[in-house]
Amino acid sequence: MASRFWLLLYSLILSTLLLPVACQGQGRSLAPSTDSQLRTTLTALPTRAHSAPLTKTPATSVSAQAQATATAIVEWRPAPRTKSSGCQVNGPLPDQACTPGAIFPDVTKEQVCTPGYSKSVRNVPQSVKDDVYAEYGVKTHKPGQYEVDHLIPLELGGSNDIANLFPEAAEPRPGFHEKDRVENYLHDQVCEGKMSLREAQRQIATDWTKVYHQMTSGQ
Repeated sequence: MASRFWLLLYSLILSTLLLPVACQGQGRSLAPSTDSQLRTTLTALPTRAHSAPLTKTPATSVSAQAQATATAIVEWRPAPRTKSSGCQVNGPLPDQACTPGAIFPDVTKEQVCTPGYSKSVRNVPQSVKDDVYAEYGVKTHKPGQYEVDHLIPLELGGSNDIANLFPEAAEPRPGFHEKDRVENYLHDQVCEGKMSLREAQRQIATDWTKVYHQMTSGQ
């Protein structure tokens, strides 16, 4: 009886030991190890695509444009005069080929902001004024109808060269009276440090009426 008991016990122990091996042979595991579980979990995870490397955004075009604009303003100069007859005004603006503007190249902000500067450099004899009227085909005119005006005013560093002079009418408005207001405004902007002298010259030589409309619209 005792021998039978030990035989059954031996058989039970042997079955317990051999059962996992049998199961593994059938492709199953009743008690997988921790390492096996980890390998299975890692294998089951989806493969993550490699993301594209991050690239730095280059300096914005706005900054580049701002720098280019600032450089252009500093280096701005009136264009050369290319015509001396058959000149035609464009409303309140001169013929750019005849009157592109001209400046004293070495004039400084300190000079133009000194009281009495414009008077000290003004020098447009009547013979030059007559030439200006002739170039623009103005044969006769009434007093106060026109004035031979400096496109870039003396108070902003403009010169007395004929390339900076044109016959400007009082009417229709804006005419030379309104341009005087623009000249004074830009002169104040320069002397108060709100605008460079070169930028003021550029604005009034390009199209002074834009500045006038900004002034009158409160912008």
